[in-house]
Amino acid sequence: MGANDETGPETQALLNTRIRDLGLRIEGSAVEKYVEQLYRELGQKEITKFRPACYLTDEWGCPSGEPVIGIPFYLARPDLAEIEKQHNDLEDSREIMMYLRHEAGHAFNYAYKLHRTPEWKQVFGPYRRPYRENYRPVLFSKDYVRYLPGWYAQKHPDEDFAETFAVWLTPRSGWRKRYRGWQAMLKLRYVDRMLRHLRNIEPGRRRGRPDVTVAEMEMTVGEFYRHSTEQIPLLDVNLDSDLATMFRTHKKNSSAEAAEAFLARHRKSLVDQISSWTAMQRAPVRKLMDTIARRSAEMGLRIDRRKELEHLSEFTVFATTLVMNHLARSKSVHP
Repeated sequence: MGANDETGPETQALLNTRIRDLGLRIEGSAVEKYVEQLYRELGQKEITKFRPACYLTDEWGCPSGEPVIGIPFYLARPDLAEIEKQHNDLEDSREIMMYLRHEAGHAFNYAYKLHRTPEWKQVFGPYRRPYRENYRPVLFSKDYVRYLPGWYAQKHPDEDFAETFAVWLTPRSGWRKRYRGWQAMLKLRYVDRMLRHLRNIEPGRRRGRPDVTVAEMEMTVGEFYRHSTEQIPLLDVNLDSDLATMFRTHKKNSSAEAAEAFLARHRKSLVDQISSWTAMQRAPVRKLMDTIARRSAEMGLRIDRRKELEHLSEFTVFATTLVMNHLARSKSVHP
């Protein structure tokens, strides 16, 4: 949000406040119940000695080698969550638990130093393999579980383990049935066996060190969002003719609706699905959606609400094709 954005005095005051001065804590916040649920799920699996410490920071994460879990600070307060929702796609309860289970997988790996063992390396691959933000997954591969969007288990052996752990930990996931006949079952069985073996054993490393905590975040809330939304556009192309073809309903049509409103209504689900099936990171997909919505508004484009499903289907294919073409041509994507 810029200085000229139309916000109320309370929101503007919050945007001008340094994050470190907000006094954010997990205890007593909206986040606490999710951390407690994670601990309950570990207990239901009879894991008694592993309870990873959680802390508030700038994004989801588990610092490399550290058995701790970082949780985005904006989840700790409703007013911060509302600002996040305006800028990005605020996680719902299901997504929060998915991220927590995934990060718990990293933390367990580090707490028991499994990634240093020959068997872990044989099952998942070398931990020291280069970690690449942009990766080209093998779509529909049965060598990996599917949990977070974007074929995330294929990103790195460490992510493969964390994803496998998350599937194993998820209540009623039915992993034995769902992954029957998959090569990924070997990884799930490894996790199942190791977790049963280690469930009553103290971790080799009980405590970890967080990276950046909210107490160290000097930037204001407004500065955080100005920085986080400075994304490189996905494609530098002229979409006007394609948009005009898709959204061509006349304004006098009684069922006409602004294309911008239509895209806003479906924004989160579209970003979720496009990111999931293409493995493109969410930030540039959101940027593409915002660019298209803004241009649609400038052109005065509209949809016919009676044909909303048709519009949604056509636009999903269109946007996915843009992303796939970008990935195929981008020099930054590694094979």
